[in-house]
Amino acid sequence: MRRIIIGISGASGFLYGVKALELMRPLDIEVHLVLSAGADMTRELETGHSRADIEKLADVIHPIHDLAASIASGSFSTDGMLVAPCSMRSLAAIAHAMADNLLTRAADVVLKDRRPLVLMVRETPLNMAHLRNMQLVTEMGGIIFPPVPAFYQRPASPDDIVTHSVGRALSLLGVEIEQLPVWKGRDS
Repeated sequence: MRRIIIGISGASGFLYGVKALELMRPLDIEVHLVLSAGADMTRELETGHSRADIEKLADVIHPIHDLAASIASGSFSTDGMLVAPCSMRSLAAIAHAMADNLLTRAADVVLKDRRPLVLMVRETPLNMAHLRNMQLVTEMGGIIFPPVPAFYQRPASPDDIVTHSVGRALSLLGVEIEQLPVWKGRDS
């Protein structure tokens, strides 16, 4: 069975992580979830979801401080990790291998084992430290994927925009979402 890790950190955009969980729920993929302390606070501020609501969408829940969890070891095989959203704090910790919580340790493991890591970074404007951290992660093999809206599919709602961004990010992990609109070219 395929395994994907979903990390949700404390940046604005908690619904990106929720959408990733919702899109993967019907698929034959074992989903491991880790939420940072900041993510829990953002969940309360931005959504009406309880933590239990979110945890029901994953197969395995890992506490943020459990550095002995399965996803903290390279011997536990996964197909990669998506951090949605990814705060600048989590980006910095990942860029500098500061595996100080399970989210950043799991990302470190994914990178060291050359598995796909996709970070939906959420901050604007960006300062030089943010840009350098993005460069470091990219040089290590990670993929920086800001959730920039695409309008060629003519979204009818904010949920359509979120779904498209998350679906594209998941595709970088080899997770194909069938209902995701794709560009077919001008001649189609």
